[in-house]
Parts: sequence; C-alpha cells; structure tokens
Amino acid sequence: MNLTKLLPLLAILIASTGQAQVQNRIVIPDILGFKTLQCDFHIHTVFSDGLVWPTVRVDEAYREGLDAISLTEHLEWQAFGRDIVASHNRSYEIAKPVADNLDVILIRGSEITRSMPPGHFNAIFLSDSDALAKDDWRESFAEAKKQNAFIFWNHPSWDAQQPDTTLWWNEHTEILNNGWMHGIEVCNGNLFCQESFQWCLDKNLTMIGTSDIHQPIQTDIDFARGEHRTMTLVFAKERTAEGIREALDNQRTAIFYQNQLIGREQYLRAIFENSIEIIDISRGQTHATVRLLNKSGLTFRLKKTGHGGDVVYFRDYEIKPHSRHSISVRFPIEGESRVNFEVTNLLVSPGQGLQCSYRIN
Repeated sequence: MNLTKLLPLLAILIASTGQAQVQNRIVIPDILGFKTLQCDFHIHTVFSDGLVWPTVRVDEAYREGLDAISLTEHLEWQAFGRDIVASHNRSYEIAKPVADNLDVILIRGSEITRSMPPGHFNAIFLSDSDALAKDDWRESFAEAKKQNAFIFWNHPSWDAQQPDTTLWWNEHTEILNNGWMHGIEVCNGNLFCQESFQWCLDKNLTMIGTSDIHQPIQTDIDFARGEHRTMTLVFAKERTAEGIREALDNQRTAIFYQNQLIGREQYLRAIFENSIEIIDISRGQTHATVRLLNKSGLTFRLKKTGHGGDVVYFRDYEIKPHSRHSISVRFPIEGESRVNFEVTNLLVSPGQGLQCSYRIN
C-alpha cells in the first residue's frame, strides 16, 4: 500500500481510537424500578465564556460515563464575541453529531444571564435558543415557557450577586407563579446552597446539581485523586431525553456533590439499600459481626446515633467504594438489640443525614 492510501486509513484509526476512550463511570445503582442517569445541565464553551470547543465537552462527558449534558451558553454574554459571531444554537449544532456518535444525550439549553433579581437561570429542552434573546427578562422567560422548557434558578447563593445573605425575592415568587421555575441548583461546582435545598423541599421543586464548568474539566477536577464533577442523578423510566424530562418534571433527582448525595429521603435510602449488601452476620451469645459489601462506587460515612446503653460498637465508620467492611457489636443476653446510624454524607434535609437502624440479635 502506498503512502497516499495509507495516510487516510491512519487518520480514520486515530479518530476512532479517540472516540473509543475507556469510560470511568461511577457505579451508582438503579433504584425503585428507575434507571439512575448521571447528568450535567450547566456547561459552557467558547460560544459564551467557556474555554473549550463544544465537542470537547461531549468527549469529557463520554470519558466520565455521563448519560446526558446540556451546553447552556449565556444569551447576554459572549466573552469571545469579537472572534465568534454565531447563532445561540450553534454550540448545540456542533456538538450534536459527536454526542449522537458517542451515545451521550445532548439537550439544547441556554442561560438567561441577568443581575439580581432575578439572577441567572437555565432553560433546557429548548427548540430555539435565539428566540430567548430578549431585552426584557420577563419576555425571555415567557418565550422559554412557550417552548415548554424546563427552567431552573442557578446558584442563588453566588456571592457576586448575593454577597451577604441568600434571599428569595418578590421576582422569584412572580417567576414561580408564572410557571417559569421548575427547579433550583442546590449545588453548583464547589458551591452548596443550604437555602436552595430547603426551598426545593418546601416548594416541591426539582433539585439540580451542576458543574457550571468553564475551563477544561481536568483543570478543576483531579480525577486521579477520586474527585468528580458535581452532577444531577436523574431517576428515569428510560435512558432517553424524554425519560429525563419526565423525571425532572416529577422531581425524581438527587445531587452527587463532593462525595455526598443530597436529595429526598426515598431516593437516597433506595441508593443506600441497593449499594450496601449484608453478606452475613456471625452471632454469639453476646456479640455479633456484621459483614457488609459496598457494591457501588460511592463512599458512605456512618455515625452512631442513640441506642440501648448496653449495646457497644464504634462511633464512626467509612465504607469505601467496592469494598467489604465489618461491624462488631456487643449486646446484652436479654432483649432486642439494634445498631443505629446516621449516614452523614447522604443529606435528606439541610444538616440531616439519612437515618438507618438494624436489628442484630
């Protein structure tokens, strides 16, 4: 074969190798008959103020094993506007063929970027981002609703807009009452907003966690040390865009943030119970050893809570991903004995971890 014919073949092989990179998906169990999808609905590229091309965001998501992403470029702010003049739909259009090829679900979105109030909002599941570029923010929200978008409030506690307190403004009541708000970011990158968490519980809004990534992902996240991007776990009937939307509309989400899970109790309990398997319990007259297997890629931190005074076991446990762990307990001869824990990194409300209790005799 001559060199002229060989070069195109080598180019094809190199390209296919790049797309066949090994995925590093974190193992999180499916629960309650739903598929657990790992999603990031707040991402930027050079088409607003990010530092990478749209296809790079798809490649990053593929390498991390994400199921779905949304490129949510600012409507009002293009950092490279002198160099890139394009439709607000362009980053989606560039990324879509690569996403389809790598089986990453790409959802069209945009960020409505305004001062506080009302602040920044993402609208996803759009049909035309250009139509949201209005001078009046109310017109932008109304257009997003017209397109049947899913709309969520970004980083309410961002100190650039709310430096001293995190407030719910009259404008947010107006937005909510008009059907222009369906969720709130509880976690954004390294920011965890306790107020957002409580608002979602009180107002029955969908909990969202995002990376809001602007730089190349590895610049902000050290994967070699076990770090991960902040993401939304979506409990969907099927792995499709339609399945994701149905789950978001019904508040079936949790947030994976800095090795913590944040969400409603029913979903976090199901994840814990489907991750931790009791392999066996060795019992004596006054003692027992419980052997556990963590089948997931999650870490669980257990802290002893109130229990019978004659029951003795350690105060704290850390059950690492894909590992076995033993819990030894001493208890009295007579009566029922239980071990009680709070899973401190599974938060079901602000400051409150998941409560667990097991009978051991």
